[in-house]
Amino acid sequence: MIFLLSLLFLLAHTTQATIPCPTVTARAASWVMFATGKDSKPSDECCSGLQLLAQSMKSVEDKKDICRCLKNNAKNMGLQDKFLSQIPSACKINVGFAVSATTNCETIH
Repeated sequence: MIFLLSLLFLLAHTTQATIPCPTVTARAASWVMFATGKDSKPSDECCSGLQLLAQSMKSVEDKKDICRCLKNNAKNMGLQDKFLSQIPSACKINVGFAVSATTNCETIH
């Protein structure tokens, strides 16, 4: 019985879903115009997307997963780091890590 309860407890904690990259991508899609230098400031939609991501971070693993996804998307979508890194401060939102193509996601705590 104790073994079964322990196993259920372990499964409950190891199967908690982190934030899937497609969700991160959808919430960050509105960043493209600013992060590619086409807009002079982040749009309201851009800041709303960042706010949704910030609110969805419940753990360090969530932060790391979001960071990894953002880094991959930045490379694939041609986002410029000099603009990407400005989004949190321009939107006045603290996400708990530097939003940058050069962030070492594994060091986030």
